[in-house]
Amino acid sequence: MAEHRSMQRAALLDAARSLLSEGGTEALTFPALAERTGLARSSVYEYFRSRAAVVEELCEVDFPVWAAEVEAAMERAGSAEGKVEAYVRQQLALVGDRRHRAVVAISASELDAGAREKIRAAHGGLVAMIVEALGELGHGQPRLAAMLVQGVVDAAVRRIELGAAEDPVVITEAAVAMALRGVRG
Repeated sequence: MAEHRSMQRAALLDAARSLLSEGGTEALTFPALAERTGLARSSVYEYFRSRAAVVEELCEVDFPVWAAEVEAAMERAGSAEGKVEAYVRQQLALVGDRRHRAVVAISASELDAGAREKIRAAHGGLVAMIVEALGELGHGQPRLAAMLVQGVVDAAVRRIELGAAEDPVVITEAAVAMALRGVRG
């Protein structure tokens, strides 16, 4: 029974990812989740009490996986500057991943305080990854520099997500160049 519930919960989260990446937060409804998973609408409520609860669980499940991919890319880099480049490149490489599209859709929506705090904490963990590399590069305020680098990443993500006139490769290269020029001082 526990395994069945776990599989159903995973199917609901997978359906939520798809709905969010296809249609944003407006598409994430319990009737749509029920239709995607073949469950009765009332059964969806047995797993999640609200849309915000679905969002919170998606953040708890997906953000650590995403962060681990960024961290692994940084660990493969040989220098502090290489870690900064990997940090930017890996986040932008994940833009096409539906987990990322779901997180972007989630962040743009109206969420309750609990969901917002979980997103903020997860994002803080991502920014914390680059602080050490920026310290190694001699920044007097590596945390501030990390937040600014993340701002460049966030702007590039929005540009890619909007389907800007520029090719995503061009956006990525521009973001990497800006971040590296900025961290070099």
